[in-house]
Amino acid sequence: MIPCSGNILTLPHTHTCCRRRVVVFPVCATCFNNVVSVIHRLTGPSGYLSDGPGNYKYKTKCTWLIEGQPNSILRLRFEHFATECSWDHLYVYDGDSIYSPILAAFSGLIVPESYSNETVPEVVAQSGFALLHFFSDAAYNLTGFNVSYRLNMCPNNCSDRGECRVGNSSDSVQCECEVGWKGEACDVPYCSSDCGSPLRGRCDSAAKRCQCKPGWQGLDCSITVPANVSFWTREEYSGHGLVRASHKAVVHEDVMWVIGGHMFNYTHYQMVTAFNISSQSWMSLNRSVNSVTGRYGHSLSLHEDQIYMYGGKIDSTGNVTSELWVFHTWNQSWVLLNPRAKEQYAVVGHSAHTVQLHPDRSEPVILVVFGHCPLYGYISQVQQYNIVKNTWSVLETRGALVQGGYGHSSVYDPQTRSIYIHGGYKAFSANKYGLAGDLYRYDVDKRMWLILRDSGFFRYLHTAVIVDGNMLVFGGNTHNDTSMSHGAKCFSSDFITYSIACDEWIVLPHPDLHHDVNRFGHSAVYHNGVMYVYGGFNSLMLSDVLRFTPASCAAFSEQLECVTAVPGVKCVWNSTTSTCMSWDTAAPHDTESLRNTCSPRGGKFLFQINSVLFELSMHQRIKKIIICTKMSGSTSIFNIIITLTTQKKVQFVLKEMHNRSLQSKAVITPWVGLRKINVSYWCWEDMSPFTNSTLQWLPGEPSDAGFCGFLAEPTFNGLKAATCVNSVNGSLCERPTNHSVKQCRTPCALRSSCSECTSGSSECMWCSNTRQCVDSNAYVASFPYGQCMEWYTMNSSENCSGYKTCGHCLDQPGCGWCTDPSNTGRGQCIEGSYRGPIQTLFHAPSSSGPSLIPAPQPMLNVSLCPLEGSYNWSFIQCPACQCNGHSSCVNESVCERCEDLTTGKQCESCISGYYGDPTNGGSCQSCKCNGHASMCNSNNGKCFCTTKVCAHTLFTFSLSQEDDRYYTAINFVATPDEQNRDLDMFINASKNFNLNITWATTAGTQAGEEIPIVSRSNIKEFKDSFSNEKFDFRSNANITFYVYVSNFTWPVKIQIAFSQHSNFMDLVQFFVTFFSCFLSLLLVAAVVWKIKQSCWASRRREVSAVAFPLLPSVPKPIALEPCFGNKAAVLSIFVRLPRGPGGIPPPGQSGGSAIASALVDVSQQMCLGYKEKSGGLRSRKQQPLAQPATCI
Repeated sequence: MIPCSGNILTLPHTHTCCRRRVVVFPVCATCFNNVVSVIHRLTGPSGYLSDGPGNYKYKTKCTWLIEGQPNSILRLRFEHFATECSWDHLYVYDGDSIYSPILAAFSGLIVPESYSNETVPEVVAQSGFALLHFFSDAAYNLTGFNVSYRLNMCPNNCSDRGECRVGNSSDSVQCECEVGWKGEACDVPYCSSDCGSPLRGRCDSAAKRCQCKPGWQGLDCSITVPANVSFWTREEYSGHGLVRASHKAVVHEDVMWVIGGHMFNYTHYQMVTAFNISSQSWMSLNRSVNSVTGRYGHSLSLHEDQIYMYGGKIDSTGNVTSELWVFHTWNQSWVLLNPRAKEQYAVVGHSAHTVQLHPDRSEPVILVVFGHCPLYGYISQVQQYNIVKNTWSVLETRGALVQGGYGHSSVYDPQTRSIYIHGGYKAFSANKYGLAGDLYRYDVDKRMWLILRDSGFFRYLHTAVIVDGNMLVFGGNTHNDTSMSHGAKCFSSDFITYSIACDEWIVLPHPDLHHDVNRFGHSAVYHNGVMYVYGGFNSLMLSDVLRFTPASCAAFSEQLECVTAVPGVKCVWNSTTSTCMSWDTAAPHDTESLRNTCSPRGGKFLFQINSVLFELSMHQRIKKIIICTKMSGSTSIFNIIITLTTQKKVQFVLKEMHNRSLQSKAVITPWVGLRKINVSYWCWEDMSPFTNSTLQWLPGEPSDAGFCGFLAEPTFNGLKAATCVNSVNGSLCERPTNHSVKQCRTPCALRSSCSECTSGSSECMWCSNTRQCVDSNAYVASFPYGQCMEWYTMNSSENCSGYKTCGHCLDQPGCGWCTDPSNTGRGQCIEGSYRGPIQTLFHAPSSSGPSLIPAPQPMLNVSLCPLEGSYNWSFIQCPACQCNGHSSCVNESVCERCEDLTTGKQCESCISGYYGDPTNGGSCQSCKCNGHASMCNSNNGKCFCTTKVCAHTLFTFSLSQEDDRYYTAINFVATPDEQNRDLDMFINASKNFNLNITWATTAGTQAGEEIPIVSRSNIKEFKDSFSNEKFDFRSNANITFYVYVSNFTWPVKIQIAFSQHSNFMDLVQFFVTFFSCFLSLLLVAAVVWKIKQSCWASRRREVSAVAFPLLPSVPKPIALEPCFGNKAAVLSIFVRLPRGPGGIPPPGQSGGSAIASALVDVSQQMCLGYKEKSGGLRSRKQQPLAQPATCI
């Protein structure tokens, strides 16, 4: 970027710079130290302007004004440019306002140091002024731009191959080129290699081109006739009305007829132009050719000597039309047709082809494919006009699921009797839209769609022609909606070809010319072995003609040369005649040779000659998707499209998918997608044949619970949806959950104001300068050439008069401020320019289109702000005095004293207690708060009430917001519901408050009739009960208690609760409750005790089971003598003494046995016999106690 110093951009060789007119965000202030509205007169021969260092910011508006000299040329050179394609534009005007003629609308990537552009764009302003306005949206931002400008300088300084000659008039600045170079900048060579003189040709010095001898052609006469290589040439044509884009062209009898198109300025608009191919010159036509209103994005189709034009967008109104015109070439006249139609779509960005339905050419029809309709969105249908019957219809098609779009390219191949459609801009779902690289094939006879190999080149507004079985695709807009496109420039010169026979794409070399030929919105025709590309858009409107001559098969005499040929040319060797034939010539005779020319490759293979169709079997397709799912090991969705034309095929595929799912345990489910067409309509355009399976909705689409998802007619061809109260073919509107019909919302295209367009949702976008409302998914299709200077999704003023302050007025590039002579800053916002107000009947004339009655041109009208009446016109910077008409200015900038109930540095606000908009002489009025507040919002009058009133039984106030600081009191109202119960009251607060409680016998009692009960000061909590007997709730049915909480400070949290409870409890209810609880507790205790006993018994059993096996065997007792009390006894047993070796008792022991006695406890366990004995003893007379707990 360029360095800056102070408020002025410093350059080595300039004394002036640009003016930055508007700053909404500080991006444009970077290079100018945030100084608002700076202007410098141009005194040096050159200078620079830039958006500032780094990337520009989001939501940016900036304007620069370069002021030159009368009868001088300002030449702007774009050294670097990178913005978001189709969304962020830099507009260049030849004058001092946006009402001047527009020269360019720059957008996209123009980065010579990165992408090696052949030509750096230059723009020439001849009015002595140049206005540049930049607008960026809220999405991506790139590096911005560096623009240099020169005064009275030649293009690119003549490329250092010539001298710049400056005359007295503005059109006399031109280069005198050296020998061998031509062009405005001396950058185009001519007569290279001396044209191969004398064998191949000679140099025509006057015409600055080669004159080739017979048998030779090309720029330097180095290519044979017929051509053995493909080559490009370019010719620049200048003249009024030639530059255009989104036009259409057809060739008839050696004349290329160019009709319609969009251009920046329509002063010299020509609806029809004609290029004579033989003489390579433009023809003069009758004025009658301009009798039709201009349009762009239409279609042309040729039948005999008549050219049929359908649809398109009329630029003067912004409306898309369904008009069908026929142009008679023999007398150059127009006729409007009125076909009989049951249904018809008005579309733009479509294509059309004339087709003979019968071999005898008895029924010619025009097929209109796809396009965009503002009411119904992107159309996926095929429309048909029967030329003989003068009828219009929408065809019922079958086959694959296709998605229509805007700006695609298409060709008709008579060999396969099919239309091939490539690319376009499409809406894939409700919130996803963008470019496509799809290739569709529509069989004219079967009305069946096939999906062919994707090109991988996503684009729209490109062109295609059919040449010897190859579809040649050139140029287009390749923006891919990313923050940095990495080569996908907004304007493309990509050249690719599709082989119909082999279903394969080949990338061809870019045009090898000494000029940048990137573009979109051009036209292309093929005639006598040459493709002619005309016009288009690359930030500037173009009028040049590119010629591509493909190599001819007839130029090859050897078989090897024939079959290899050159890229993009398909030739076949005829062994019978030993000649090399083109695809068109060989197709009806030698199918096998054509098939052998295709390179071997995997994947799908589609080949059709003489209606023979080869497809990969459905078994293999479904098996392939299963294998992919297994190998991926993920839950990714694999889409596969199969063409099904009969119910039998449908059932087969469903069964096959079910079997494969069971084998692989992978879920494969056919689906039907409901696609959102626009804000009002949802339409089934996929027309899936899977009508007997479970329908699934695409992610992000509505379910049938909230929208009408009912089928009117299920067939194997597809699904027809039930319509809503607004009957639209193939479409339905939203319905609530209960399925009752409601009126559809107004489509965006039918909304006529900014407030209506932006209300309700963000699905509509309002363009201020064109005054159009469009769907958000159709913005690019609605304004492909930057026609919309600024768009909104929220309500905004629609013209300059809606802005009340000078600052807001000068934020708009088309507005100026006229200050009245009152010295109070009061004024008026008017459409205008740097020199003064502009008289205009519309908001943005530079974007208005052609019409039969020329629109009045904007004119400077200083009488709207007369200087002689002490009025002051401001277009660059607001005057220092800005008191809004409520005070006189002292020292030219200070408001002396704000009057009329206003306050502020510029008297821009109302004083406390008043509200309104006092800007620019507006008035203030007192707050209307019915005595409940003394202050209100100064803008909208919303009262800041001092008291809140509530009648809930439990309520919590958390007064913490900024608007709550004005509350000083809260009033609560409580009315007892039960007549025989007391009223309990509880109040708690986070800060101290005052409390007053009163009561009255009638709700709504006037002041003075309330009886005071409680009065407390400086408390935090209150709790009390009010007796129903004392206040006689029974007799006073309407008794009301009033609670006044006051004198608290902000912020505060207050909680209050009212409740009523009984004074006594019913006796029966008490006992029932008591015994119920007692018995329940008793039952619980018994259950717990039982569980405890069971646990103990279980534990004893476990211990016994472990301990007993470890003990020796116990011998039976020989005597048990109970002690007194029967709790202990003396147990006597025989025991065996230990023996020595051999089992012999030790010496001194008799027999090894002994009698042993022990005292044992018998209180817990006693044998049956002993119990019986003890029972007998108890029946006897008791013996005197000798000693307790001892034996007798």
